[in-house]
Amino acid sequence: MKLVRENNPIRVQARIKELAIDYGVIMFYLVLLLLANLVFYFLVLDGIPEFTIVQSQLIATFESVVPIVLIFSLLDYKKPFGTYGKRRAGLKVQYKTPSFFRSLVRNSIKFLPWQLAHIGVIDGIYSEFATSSSIIFTNAGILLALILLVMGFFRKDKRHLGDLIAGTQVVLIRRES
Repeated sequence: MKLVRENNPIRVQARIKELAIDYGVIMFYLVLLLLANLVFYFLVLDGIPEFTIVQSQLIATFESVVPIVLIFSLLDYKKPFGTYGKRRAGLKVQYKTPSFFRSLVRNSIKFLPWQLAHIGVIDGIYSEFATSSSIIFTNAGILLALILLVMGFFRKDKRHLGDLIAGTQVVLIRRES
């Protein structure tokens, strides 16, 4: 990777555009997942079964978070080095040394708030939010999401925690003229 750009000129509007488009992609995936699950539950299982808390945690993790992390990691790792949102916003991920592992680390940290919130909310549903773990995990997810957003928007180099650990940086795509 080229040296980290200490003053990375990405405008907040570009990051918001990126986030909005990627959020739309994730929502589309989740709607398809919901429809597939409903079809399976009603055509194969004859209704929605009751799940234990562990089953609910595993379903949330392995049907939503893990596939999204893998898909976004692959999109960020393969040319043109960016998710659909990054591409539309004129951005890409730049690597110190390109590797799928770095992309996976970056995206695992980026989506960790979502997973923490899943853990907290699912625990809360089963405990009526009476356990400290439901409150801690939910709030930890919210706090980490805010930290990542603030870092990505307001650090001069525009790197969030995942970028710092993975040795990556989101940069503007240089347009060849």
